Amino acid sequence: MKPRTVLAGLACLILCAASLTRAALGPGAPIPRKPAALARALVKTKTELARAVDEWRSGGGGVPPEVTLDALYDQRIELLLAARPRLARATLRRVPAGTARVVRTNLAAKRELWRLTPVTRSRRFRTGRALPPAALIGYYREGERRFGVRWNVLAAVNFVESAFNKLRNNSATGAQGPMQFMPATWRAYGLGGDVHDPHDAILGAANYLHANGAPRDNRRALFHYNPSPLYVDAVLRYARRIRGDPRAFYEYYARQVFVRTPSGLRRITGPGLP
Repeated sequence: MKPRTVLAGLACLILCAASLTRAALGPGAPIPRKPAALARALVKTKTELARAVDEWRSGGGGVPPEVTLDALYDQRIELLLAARPRLARATLRRVPAGTARVVRTNLAAKRELWRLTPVTRSRRFRTGRALPPAALIGYYREGERRFGVRWNVLAAVNFVESAFNKLRNNSATGAQGPMQFMPATWRAYGLGGDVHDPHDAILGAANYLHANGAPRDNRRALFHYNPSPLYVDAVLRYARRIRGDPRAFYEYYARQVFVRTPSGLRRITGPGLP
């Protein structure tokens, strides 16, 4: 066999192996339950997701399939760890310190939000696509310019409240839109806009947070937004990650919506659903 043919064959094997790995990592790919194997899967997934996000950011466009699948697998691992603290401790002792720190931040935020949010008995959910990341970041930046509220705080609120408008149900108390405003609050701070429009809702949130102390006191402002220390802590954890890691916003953006039901977690967006 000629050297060029050998090289071509090796390249094909590498590409085929990568394709098989992607194919194996389907929406319902199994997750290891033993700490050592789970730690390896976690590190591998975080590494692949970071590479895929970097390629996506440099190339633009919609969320590539590999980002969607890597983000979903990463999210499913973290949900498992959030629900099983002993497994989380045993697993995170086996991963690099930087990765463990990121995961612990995400797990803490998820547990805080679970404590705050009751299990839903609803079987009907309204979902939709988020606007492209560039559009959302542009709106957050506009809110920052107009009201001084940092863009990463607005992004974290948007993520916590509606997964960037992927979840479109009203809350149990009647809050509406991608930033989840109560009607009376929207009338006071919505700047005459449409509560369901992402641009208007993000600017309304910036207006409201600024009126209640942001950016000087984000904790106080967020407590007015939702009077729970659990909510405030969760939003600020996500906000710090988004501010400190250029990939973090895109990783959160690529995640899917899971709801807590009496029978367990149920995924309602993303690949592989009916």
